[in-house]
Amino acid sequence: MDPRPPVNNGIFADHLGAYFAPGSPSFTDFVAATAPHLLPGRVPEGLTAAGPRAGAGFEAPHGTTIVALTFSEGVVIAGDRRATAGNVIAQRDIEKVFITDSYSAVGIAGSAGIALEMIRLFSVDLEHYEKIEGVPLSLDGKANKLAGMLRQNLGAALQGFVVVPLFVGYDTEATEPSKAARIVTYDPTGGRYDEWLGYHAVGSGSVFAKSSLKKLHDPAADESKAIRTAIEALYDAADDDTATGGPDMIRKIYPVVVSISGAEGAVRRPDSEIEEITAQVLAARAVRPGG
Repeated sequence: MDPRPPVNNGIFADHLGAYFAPGSPSFTDFVAATAPHLLPGRVPEGLTAAGPRAGAGFEAPHGTTIVALTFSEGVVIAGDRRATAGNVIAQRDIEKVFITDSYSAVGIAGSAGIALEMIRLFSVDLEHYEKIEGVPLSLDGKANKLAGMLRQNLGAALQGFVVVPLFVGYDTEATEPSKAARIVTYDPTGGRYDEWLGYHAVGSGSVFAKSSLKKLHDPAADESKAIRTAIEALYDAADDDTATGGPDMIRKIYPVVVSISGAEGAVRRPDSEIEEITAQVLAARAVRPGG
């Protein structure tokens, strides 16, 4: 059997040797060398870098609020489900929180199309590294990898297509269990910042969500309480930010919530669980609208 990869209309004809050459275990580096136009934020062949700017007669869908907070055994990340294009709701049930491997997850805000493509590539890169090296990439390595991908998107960010991810993970190699749960934030240039307060939020509703987390976050809380705190923070963000979608009990659209712990790894919480907690939050707000 011919071990060579199939040639698709000659696209890979000039790069067959690259499949068999030793090199970096990074899948992103391989794509950058063989087909750079396929990477997020790269300008497709035949187009110029001076493409349409966000807000100049072209409204790309944007994802909004993501929150993350630590609890006694790990970390929780959650995101609302609304995407907007200017003053229009582009999608009511978009998913903006993704499990990227067994002990990490990413939530995305900003230009939704580029962000989704970036996180898919990031997940493939982590899996590719583990298959090539035989061990998972370290948590710091994962955070740095995502920073590098953001740096590669700088050209698109300068045109208004900004991606703002929020990375969380559980470091199975941490010597201090209290520091195993990690939250990492970024800026559009690829700057990476570890968040040691135990909570953070990104997106248009982040100011309101962080104010809520500042009062409600309890690092000693259990997982259930941490999930409720995340939903409370998203509710507060939706209350003051039109781009953040609140829970929709009629359409049964609830926040996407992922918890990560040393015992269970990364787990997306089932909608039935989130529906129950959301109903509790709404019942409490009916009594005390201000929280």
